[in-house]
Formats: sequence, structure tokens, C-alpha cells
Amino acid sequence: MAKTDSAEKKQESKSLTHALAAARLALENQARDVQVLDLRSKTALFDYFVIATGKSGRQLRAIADDIDDLLEKKLGDRRLHTEGYSDSRWIVLDYGDVVIHLFDGEMRDFYRLDHLWEDAPRIPVQID
Repeated sequence: MAKTDSAEKKQESKSLTHALAAARLALENQARDVQVLDLRSKTALFDYFVIATGKSGRQLRAIADDIDDLLEKKLGDRRLHTEGYSDSRWIVLDYGDVVIHLFDGEMRDFYRLDHLWEDAPRIPVQID
């Protein structure tokens, strides 16, 4: 049982590290209202949401590309699915335990994911 607990803690730590790395990178790319939501106690489907708002489709695609590069090439994660990249109003990057939502302002206001999950704990994000 101790091995299972240790493996679970390692996975949680990896998920949080990846979520915070994606959030920091979004901030470095001038995203606004960046939030990391801890959803581990709310659903078994994923551990964290990263939600951020960009000013344009070009900015959202650049943020998505940078996050993908960081998580896949530098941190060894594997993206399972991408949605909305060509429209660039709401881009979803699904890494399994971490799901990243990049919105333009209008789409974020419409879907209000951060309000849907308003009872989820927020993880503070700071740029080093």
C-alpha cells in the first residue's frame, strides 16, 4: 500500500508542477486572469485546470504552442488532445491530469468555467 501512496503523491506532484509551469508560461506571454484550479476533490477525470485569457487568436496560438513545447519537450508530458486551435477563441490542451483552457475574452465570459468550478481551490501562480 505504501508504494501506491508514494506513486499517487508523485503523480499529484507532477500534475501540479505541469499546471503551474503552464500557468507561468501563459503569464510570461501576457495572458490575463490566469488561474489554476485544483479539481482533485471534484472529479476523477483530471487534477487541475489552467484557465487564461488572451487578447487575440494569434496570442492564444502562441501561448498554446509555447505550453505544448514546454510540457512535451522539456517536461516529458504527452498531449492527448487539442481542440479549438484553428478557431483560436477557446483552445483546449488536454494532458490527461492537466487540462489547459485558453480563451479570448468573449468566450471566457460566455462559458465562465472559473464560475462553474467556483468551489474548487485556486493555486497561486507567480512568475519567478
